[in-house]
Amino acid sequence: MNPVPTTTPDVLSFDGVAFNPVPISPTITPTTIPAPVPSTPARALPATAATPLAEVRAGLVVAHRAALAAQTAVQRRLLRDARTITTTTAEVIAPASGGPVAAVTAAPEGAYKPLARTGVDRLDAAALDLLTRGQIPAVFGPAYQQLGANHDIRLAADGSPLLLHSVSEIGLRDGALGLGRLRARYTGNPAAAAVQAGQVFALYAGLHLCLADAHLDSAASATAATDASTESDLELIVTDIDLVPRPHLTAEVLCGGSSVPVSVTVTENPAAVIGPGAGGTLDTWTGRITAAGERALLNEFHMAHLARGDQGIALGPEFAHYTGIRATRVPTGGLLLVDRITDFGGTRGTLDQQLTYRSEYDSPADSWYYADTANESMPHFVYMETSLQAALLMGYYLGPTLTQPHTTQSLRNLGGTATVLRRVELRDKTITQTSRLLSTTLLPGSSLQSFDYTLSADGEPFYQGETMFGYFSDEALSNQTGLDAGRHRPTWLAEHPDRASTRRIDLDARRRNPGDQLCNRRNLALLDWIDVVDGGGAFGNGYLHALRRIDPQDWFFSRHFHLDPVIPGSLGVESVIQALQEWAADTGLADHLADPVFSIPANIAFTWKYRGQFLPSDGTCELEVHIKTVTHSATGVVVTADASLWKPGLRIYELEDIAIELTERKTPA
Repeated sequence: MNPVPTTTPDVLSFDGVAFNPVPISPTITPTTIPAPVPSTPARALPATAATPLAEVRAGLVVAHRAALAAQTAVQRRLLRDARTITTTTAEVIAPASGGPVAAVTAAPEGAYKPLARTGVDRLDAAALDLLTRGQIPAVFGPAYQQLGANHDIRLAADGSPLLLHSVSEIGLRDGALGLGRLRARYTGNPAAAAVQAGQVFALYAGLHLCLADAHLDSAASATAATDASTESDLELIVTDIDLVPRPHLTAEVLCGGSSVPVSVTVTENPAAVIGPGAGGTLDTWTGRITAAGERALLNEFHMAHLARGDQGIALGPEFAHYTGIRATRVPTGGLLLVDRITDFGGTRGTLDQQLTYRSEYDSPADSWYYADTANESMPHFVYMETSLQAALLMGYYLGPTLTQPHTTQSLRNLGGTATVLRRVELRDKTITQTSRLLSTTLLPGSSLQSFDYTLSADGEPFYQGETMFGYFSDEALSNQTGLDAGRHRPTWLAEHPDRASTRRIDLDARRRNPGDQLCNRRNLALLDWIDVVDGGGAFGNGYLHALRRIDPQDWFFSRHFHLDPVIPGSLGVESVIQALQEWAADTGLADHLADPVFSIPANIAFTWKYRGQFLPSDGTCELEVHIKTVTHSATGVVVTADASLWKPGLRIYELEDIAIELTERKTPA
């Protein structure tokens, strides 16, 4: 995407009506739009960069206002579904022969992501005794360190005797629901032993790590509360585990000849602060330790609340009125791809500052997307999502939507450009992002912010780009004309009826072959078929066309966003990448490679532009891909392309220089 212009025209046209944009002010109250002041330029821009912001301002005109009514009905259904965690059988990610990645059981999409990981899978009496004394890192490892926080977090903190003798098995992905299981030996009251088993699992899952001054609230329901004088076995099966409204788990514990329902909740102590504070700066002690060994400013608990909970907890009391309504949020479930804010130098209400901040995202090897992608490592949409989510967070925290506090505003990404800097394996890595807010522009019913960002792993950058976001009122959001000013632009195939599709790639047949590793599966099976015109398209190198049915029950609608379901733009990009991958495999570009894998090629700047959204009620998504270049080298082949995506009657996505690479799999050093 071209950089955002740093100056604005004196008069703009919005739906045929002239208006002046509202410049930003050094300080903004939630109820007052400030008087105009000169805006601070982000940086010098080329002459060709004068269009994106004007396009956005002029492009919010006539389109699908009627679709919002249908969308609202779908939202109510999705709200009921959003609380459920996918419980499909986890897949095993197995490496190809000679591959460097160890086999691991994949977590279901949307499953609880533990705040810390440990290799400990059993506990003896000495380890359990350490837990009663609050020495959690001594049992599970340094990832559980909180540097003096949570003095009241311990096993059997109520002073009751320790009934558990040992834990023979504990795992996060075990049990009937795949949410966790624990087996232990105990003597004494079955219900009390069940509670202690629940507490052990809560500590193991790191539920306490996102609060600094808390205790464990535990309860069990049991018809029989007799003490047993002989040593017995128990089995705990986790039935729910989550961070909203407070970190908690529920479980069924089979012990004493009956099933005992157990709940454990991490609850803040009286007077403890759990939000970001009310002073306009991030001064809260969260207790969460970052990958760099520092305390996080916002952590996984705040991210979960921003995604689907109390926005007052997530960002402060000024945002509390957005709770329970359609508003700006980060995605949830398996699409929440930022964990912590680690550094922030801005002040709420000061919108004309060019601030820098840092964030972290942990990418466990068992993440669902590694199991579902055809890429050797992380799929491209995760590169996009983790960078974009991190970029928007603190821009939103500054309060651009608070200038119009009684207007419902939704977040949309409008475009950007990004470049992969190097090929990197990201399993079990912590991705660090440095973001810069470059500019903020206020408009009637909306506001715009531009950012740049860099992603790093192990201290080395691997991805960088820039992007622009918009915050739109319902009225502004419903007035969209796509990329072509409301005019219908036909596909290349429709304009060339003499060039009928020469062949169809049957993707279902490929997915039925478990040995085909160059294939996207399950939640990342975004296309059903692809029609190919060999030698077609704008560059004469090949043309791909696909039409995908939109099902209102598609998994991503309950994740992106809470109460505001739209298809993530990054998954639109991913569908184009998949079309390219399938075409490359189908045309034999991998035939000369001994162990081919897909990766994201380095040093190719990819640009995207969004001027609309795919709603659950849209029915179909149509895409076309124009093969631009096919470049062979001694190590493999790189394919670049341009693409567009249509909702019914309207072209809304445009991609330039989207690229894939086929190369030999890396071998261990």
